Amino acid sequence: MPSLKDLKIRIESVKSTRKITKAMQMVAAAKLRRAQDAAEAARPYAERMEGVLGNLASGVGSSANAPKLLGGTGKEDVHLLVVATSERGLCGGFNSTIVRLARQRVERLRGEGKTVKILTVGKKGREQLKRDLGDHLVGHVDLSDVKKIGYVDAHKIAGELLHRYNEGEFDVCTIFFNRFVSVISQVPTARQLIPAVFEAKDEAEGKDGKGKSTGAQYEYEPDEEAILADLLPRGVATQMFTALLENGASEQGARMSAMDNATRNAGEMIDKLTIQYNRSRQAAITSELIEIISGAEAL
Repeated sequence: MPSLKDLKIRIESVKSTRKITKAMQMVAAAKLRRAQDAAEAARPYAERMEGVLGNLASGVGSSANAPKLLGGTGKEDVHLLVVATSERGLCGGFNSTIVRLARQRVERLRGEGKTVKILTVGKKGREQLKRDLGDHLVGHVDLSDVKKIGYVDAHKIAGELLHRYNEGEFDVCTIFFNRFVSVISQVPTARQLIPAVFEAKDEAEGKDGKGKSTGAQYEYEPDEEAILADLLPRGVATQMFTALLENGASEQGARMSAMDNATRNAGEMIDKLTIQYNRSRQAAITSELIEIISGAEAL
């Protein structure tokens, strides 16, 4: 049974830990607000960009002049998985859920006889993947010095992906990240970046009384192929930027929840240790009183 001194030291230690977790929770809450605003502000632009590219892509179809980023290499033998995680821990299962989804994709692709390559964004994902998938790692992007994710950071990563694609290093590229829903909900998501996949969405699309589409028809100058060749790399960078912003908001939300749970657990532990300390102290006092009374009666 621990002594009174040991219990007192442990109580003070847990109290110090609770102060730290409470402070981290408050910091994560402040960062979450900014990260959530940034992620929500980027969504309309990304959706509009996807709609425009989708309309252009539907006009091009399977044309022989379609850009390589849209038409692909004609095969799907080599897959590059971009696993985006955080640079720091103490955020619950945020990183584990992304890595788990990536591992499932790796197992499925290897079962189909495909070649898998992995590029990691964030230290925590790389630490988990290098244990059993180290042979598949082909690159790493370090964002530990970046205080606030900007479009420039996403553009650099997209530039590296496009360079690898043009060099023929892979046929299909997919990014894995967490999409922010709320503080307690982050959805692991896999999105194909290359070849670009868009759903055609007409901005003016509607329905008339008979249920027929009344969407407007557009003519582009120059032609769709030339516009796509210029916009598709920007589209890849935009999707990368959106994924990083969603990841940033999800990370802070997960950290806030994890630190809140840690603070509550520390409080419960302090209550239990305090009860144990008081009982032990009361037993020690009672034992001393019994010894004093017994000694007085003996005299």
